[in-house]
Amino acid sequence: MNVVLDEAEAKKLGCIFWLAVGWLGVLVATTSFAPLLPIEDPSAIATGPARSGPSLDNWFGTDALGRDVFARTVYGARVSLVVGFVAIAFGMVVGGTLGIIAGYFKGSIDLIVNFAFFALLSFPGLVLALLITSTFDRSLRTVSLTLAVLAVAPIGRLARATTLLYGEREFVQAARVLGARHFRIITRELLPVVMIPMAALALLGMGVAIVAEGGLAFLQLSVEEISWGVIINDGRGIRDLQENPHVALMPIAAMFITILSLNFAGDRLRDYFDVRETAF
Repeated sequence: MNVVLDEAEAKKLGCIFWLAVGWLGVLVATTSFAPLLPIEDPSAIATGPARSGPSLDNWFGTDALGRDVFARTVYGARVSLVVGFVAIAFGMVVGGTLGIIAGYFKGSIDLIVNFAFFALLSFPGLVLALLITSTFDRSLRTVSLTLAVLAVAPIGRLARATTLLYGEREFVQAARVLGARHFRIITRELLPVVMIPMAALALLGMGVAIVAEGGLAFLQLSVEEISWGVIINDGRGIRDLQENPHVALMPIAAMFITILSLNFAGDRLRDYFDVRETAF
């Protein structure tokens, strides 16, 4: 009886999970409708006294140019979330497709795709990001695609491992016996079970992509638009950190809560669906 109760408790997502999802929902809604909300222009100079602390007029205070830090944090979230979403969506489409194909057909296809994954994993991610962003422009598209390339291998390896795990199960064998084509087996039988661990990993990977964009901002290689990384980089000066820490700490707090929510939600989903990553 106790074992049954323990298993039932383990299958509950929990209130903290819903708090995390709620934060992500509020963040997405706020950033999506930011132009319609009574928020200051994030680029407007002297919306308040320069380097002033949090107040009723400027909730997160102002920076050295008198720009509202709250407005910049809200608008910066738009860019950071887009970068994270594009990177993970690209990784799931490209890496997930290649991983499923490699795990299903095996043989020479598996060797070639697996070698490509190992090559991407072996190449230093920061060096690749520096190479691409310094060679091309610093647009949102370039930064997003740069981080998207880095997401292909981890997601593809997970998709391949899950496909190998379920590829010889009874429901797949039954579909083959009934004469189902490869495309139908992959899309109807394997894709639903592979999507579960990929979705859990996607939430974790989105947080990694947001942090990576912030790292590029410190190297002056991130987007030219306002992002959390850019705002933090603007407030990292010694004078700002000593006298006006709110300029950097406010976007850092928003980034921390967002990444914590993504990580916790992804981890709980993985436990809820009893996903077990298998290495091959």
